[in-house]
Amino acid sequence: MKTGIIQQSNTFDSAANMGKLRNSIESCVDMGARLVVMPELHNSLYFCQTEDPAVFDLAESIPGPSTAFFGALAKAHQIVIIASLFEKRAPGLYHNTAVAIDADGSIAGIYRKMHIPDDPAYYEKFYFAPGDSGFHPIQTSIGRIGVLVCWDQWFPEAARLMAMRGASLLAYPTAIGWESTDVEAEKLRQRDAWTTIQRSHAIANGIPVIAVNRCGYEPDPSAATGGITFWGNSFAAGPQGEIIAELKDEEGVMVVDLPCSQTESVRRWWPFFRDRRVDAYDGLSERFLD
Repeated sequence: MKTGIIQQSNTFDSAANMGKLRNSIESCVDMGARLVVMPELHNSLYFCQTEDPAVFDLAESIPGPSTAFFGALAKAHQIVIIASLFEKRAPGLYHNTAVAIDADGSIAGIYRKMHIPDDPAYYEKFYFAPGDSGFHPIQTSIGRIGVLVCWDQWFPEAARLMAMRGASLLAYPTAIGWESTDVEAEKLRQRDAWTTIQRSHAIANGIPVIAVNRCGYEPDPSAATGGITFWGNSFAAGPQGEIIAELKDEEGVMVVDLPCSQTESVRRWWPFFRDRRVDAYDGLSERFLD
């Protein structure tokens, strides 16, 4: 499956950000993409560096203006687009929501981010309620896509449940970077861990994985920290965890051919699904086992 990956830096100007995304989508189409994935919360700056009630004004309904914008692009080019939006579900109820827009411009399905971080410069619990619909792949005209979002990528349970329900690939819109005080060795450890955990999801489940990160520096509006430098490094991995293609730390677009058809043969060689001890995993539903 030819898949477009858009790695972008953003400004405060949402219209300009969306214009850049439109141009990048069209570049992916020119390279033959049938699926295009964008970074987490791609319409705006990453606003979770501070807790500011005024930021809720950025949220929108689904369907809404952004799904109409990207739906028109999907329909015009006959592609599937994975968008990542700040959703206003109801007054006072907001989610970090990924939307799969099908090739006819309709909404194939949504995924509301399940794991919500709350760390310095990543104050997402202030803005987002956790998703409540579980881990279900979205059926599109090009297959079943397991869409997860950023912090979800650290949890093998989420990837496993998506795979068990028939996902042919995992897609992670992401916004992750370094705080200004991180030393170089720590930066490398963090980025290597990020890549490794997602490659492990590909291996454990025998399906391709794509991680699409934003890039560029975004200051902390409160000046409490030195801001975040999003490290980019978006990549695609095959069903044995092999890196197929990756970007560096700057803006860029690439189209990769994901080997989804290899899942059957890989799972024959490494039959993890056959050998799972489903009779012995009860403890996974507990917070911790003493």
